[in-house]
Amino acid sequence: MAKIRKIVEIDEELCDGCGLCAIACAEGALEIRDGKARLIKESYCDGLGACLSGCPQGAVRVIERPADEFDPEAVEEHLEARQKPEPMPCGCPSTRVQTLLRGPVEHAGPGRVELKEGDSELTNWPVQIKLVPPTAEFLKGADLLVVSDCAPVAYPNFHKKFVGGKTVLLGCPKLDDTGEYVRKFEEIFRVADIRSVTVVDMEVPCCSAMPAMVAQAMKAAGKQVPMEEIVIGVRGRILRQGQNAA
Repeated sequence: MAKIRKIVEIDEELCDGCGLCAIACAEGALEIRDGKARLIKESYCDGLGACLSGCPQGAVRVIERPADEFDPEAVEEHLEARQKPEPMPCGCPSTRVQTLLRGPVEHAGPGRVELKEGDSELTNWPVQIKLVPPTAEFLKGADLLVVSDCAPVAYPNFHKKFVGGKTVLLGCPKLDDTGEYVRKFEEIFRVADIRSVTVVDMEVPCCSAMPAMVAQAMKAAGKQVPMEEIVIGVRGRILRQGQNAA
């Protein structure tokens, strides 16, 4: 039943879809849809405004208006449902995990493919954050390369500069579910003993959510892993590079 209470409101004109507010919302009440932050259900929002600090554009505020009451039980069910993997409409076998090895393989087994010199620098499959299981063998003790998916197109020498020797996880912090990303990275940090993280993203505002998601997941997992951010310009140049505090 609706009553007058505090609840989040999004100014769509100010919102650039960066997704940082959705990351900050522990209840999963905010999602990025059609390039904008949306309140997906009034009963998921507690009105406390934890998401406000996550918005660099000032597009999020808390107002008072008639709204459905906050429902903690519905929030718990919502968060549990979001953790379940969704079947891929294309029938993509996300469980077909492969470690791509260079040179002779003496004990090649399931999920291990031998590569030859001159082949791609990629050493793992799949690469999409959504599809990679946290228990994948290629994540154990890995140096992660977390990539916003426009970066390999913008940077002309991406494979040789960044991919070699790293495990690649790729996604879009604007179009995908940022809350899902945080949960996935948190589980990876809990179980995989990650050695380092390099985040390669673009200069556009929405990409700033990627290192924030990784840092939040690392903190939630109680881990401290060296993390570097490399920002690529739309003209294909490295604009900024440096250590990021997790």
